[in-house]
Amino acid sequence: MAAPRLSTEDPAWAKALIITLVLVFLGLVLVLPLAAVFAEALRKGLQPALDAIANPDAIAAVKLTLLTAAITVPFNVVFGLCAAWAVAKHEFPGKSLLITLIDLPFSVSPVVAGLIYVLVFGLQGWFGDHLVDNGVRIIFAVPGIVLATIFVTFPFIARELIPLMQEQGTSEEEAAVSMGASGLYTFWRVTTPNVRWGLLYGVLLCNARAMGEFGAVSVVSGHIRGLTNTMPLHVEILYNEYDFVGAFAVAALLCLLAIVTLVLKTALEVAQPGAGRRGH
Repeated sequence: MAAPRLSTEDPAWAKALIITLVLVFLGLVLVLPLAAVFAEALRKGLQPALDAIANPDAIAAVKLTLLTAAITVPFNVVFGLCAAWAVAKHEFPGKSLLITLIDLPFSVSPVVAGLIYVLVFGLQGWFGDHLVDNGVRIIFAVPGIVLATIFVTFPFIARELIPLMQEQGTSEEEAAVSMGASGLYTFWRVTTPNVRWGLLYGVLLCNARAMGEFGAVSVVSGHIRGLTNTMPLHVEILYNEYDFVGAFAVAALLCLLAIVTLVLKTALEVAQPGAGRRGH
């Protein structure tokens, strides 16, 4: 005799249909495009693809992308830890405003973010004359690219840590303080170790977003070949020049970096199942 089906359990045909639809959808919008990128990159063989990646402009784009991520991620780690600690552990006037500001990049177009920095730091911007007089260049230079990337990516770590810290409460911190620990000591030795898995998960997401950012960086970079082009911008230039093998070769390298991030993310979730819990 068959076991009775729970009222909350879907029929077998419904589960099979849903799983099939999900797999078909993922195959069409995710797997197939990724396979097409690698197929186009290798359309003329492996050597042309390697030559495109070894091109000096491509190497410069790779270096700039990695440099931008290397500056952006540590900045967002510091900001994310401080912001999450303030929001989750303390009550203060303007707390809801701070949360809103943290979420702002999720609702603002990256292109608009880039235009904001042009308005503020551009030659005709609010501080343009002062920057020119002092020989400081932000727009169409590396500092502008870093600033735009930071704006787009700073919510990722903070939003990963806030719900985790809120769930843990303040009992351990209060116990540490009652035993004579300073606030800074408590933060680094009690609060931070408790959220290390969520922090690592947020770092991976932030790094992936930083390397793949296009809209904001496109506005502030000036598209100076070999100087201010990141990998996504270099792909666009090669594609517009009808160098499809080169464009897809660099795109494939960018995809490989994203896949490495995904593998690390999956390994982290296996090591610590609660690390991937999002708090949006």
